[in-house]
Amino acid sequence: MLKNKVMLILLDGCRYDTAVEQMGFLGGLVEKNQAQLRKVLAEVPSNSRPLYETLLTGRSVYEHQIYTNMTVRLSKEVSIFDLVKEQGGVTACAGYYWLSELYNHSPYQLMEDRIQHDPTQKIQHGIFYHEDCYPDSHVLADAQSLIQTFSPDFLMVHTMNIDDSGHKYTCQSQEYVQAVNRIDGLLAYVIPVWQTLGYNIIVTADHGMDEQGLHGGMRLAHREVPFFLLNNAPVLPDTLEMSQLEVMPLICQLLGVSE
Repeated sequence: MLKNKVMLILLDGCRYDTAVEQMGFLGGLVEKNQAQLRKVLAEVPSNSRPLYETLLTGRSVYEHQIYTNMTVRLSKEVSIFDLVKEQGGVTACAGYYWLSELYNHSPYQLMEDRIQHDPTQKIQHGIFYHEDCYPDSHVLADAQSLIQTFSPDFLMVHTMNIDDSGHKYTCQSQEYVQAVNRIDGLLAYVIPVWQTLGYNIIVTADHGMDEQGLHGGMRLAHREVPFFLLNNAPVLPDTLEMSQLEVMPLICQLLGVSE
């Protein structure tokens, strides 16, 4: 029996400093002691597919060996989706197609894998997109559809517009900053609704972005990302920074499942 419902919202490519400066809704919750904020140091290489696997399995890139975005195969590790399913819970994801390739079907088939509903899969209910410019607002609407229809115990919500803007225009661009500011406003609209439905919500990122529109390396610009826990239990360690390897165990603690 699962203890809580948990939602992991992953803002692809969101830098820590830009989040602190531009996310007034989430920052305001922290200021009023309704949320906790920590700086997460991402694993390396600081690229998306390796870090999706790290966040969802608690394994370092060296351990799970999804070393690059070009590593197209199913995960060989035990993920949060596995653990929830084993406990009789319902799993769901509104996110980028690489998540389907890691946990359901690999490679992604455009005509078959965009919308998936199969209780035998790790991600039992999925609405996936395959264009980086797919609007964040649509991802949140997809998530709401999954919630209304299936009431998942663990839901991953993954947006891509911040990362897309960073690659196109760099982290110093108006477009990148606007993307961070805009998702905060969208979250201000949906999160209160989702909290009333009983979700414990985490908002974080996989990696950051630099002034050349890059990530993947060792720079702090690539590795420092925000971690918002939208409640005050459990209390996070009294340190500014935490490891990305701590995220999966914390989610398991909230869900009430063993790693």
